[in-house]
This record gives sequence, C-alpha cells and structure tokens, in this order.
Amino acid sequence: MPNQDAKCSPETVVLAFLGGAIGGMIAGILLAPRSGEETRRELKSQARRTEEDIIEKAKEARAALDEVIESGKQFVDEKRADVEAAVKAGREAFKEKMEKCSS
Repeated sequence: MPNQDAKCSPETVVLAFLGGAIGGMIAGILLAPRSGEETRRELKSQARRTEEDIIEKAKEARAALDEVIESGKQFVDEKRADVEAAVKAGREAFKEKMEKCSS
C-alpha cells in the first residue's frame, strides 16, 4: 500500500496537471472525428476569435485604467489645493502673530 502521508510539492502538481492537459489535447486532436484540414481550420478560427476577444478585453482594461488615472489626477489636484490653502492660512496666522508680538 502506498504511503498516503507523502505530500507532493506544488511544482510536481502543476507539472502533472500541465502534462495531463497537454496529453489530453494531443489525444483529442489525434482522435477527433474531423480530418486534419478541418481541425486546422477550426483551430485557426478559434485562435482568431480568441485574439479578437483578448484585444477587446485589452481595450476595456485600457479605458478603465484611463478612468482611474484621471480620477487620481483630480484627487491629487484637489488635495494640492487644500494643502496650498492650509499653508497660506498658516502663513497669514503666523504673520498676524508676529505683528502682535512686535507691537
């Protein structure tokens, strides 16, 4: 009876999974009921659709990133204005205090 307490490393599990997936794909292609030409045509078509989907998702991600960047710029501009106003108020208060002390 095999040792059931033995643990496989994550690398071993990933390699076993990838090996099984690749083996299954190869077996599926070789044992498919279609001819090689039909299979290649179908694979090219699927690759084209996948490429179009990836390009569309990339465009959506870029648009979302542009929105986040613009929001970040607005946030920074607002906070910069708040800090500038606080510094100005601090300078004025300091100036008034100095004027009172020197009088």
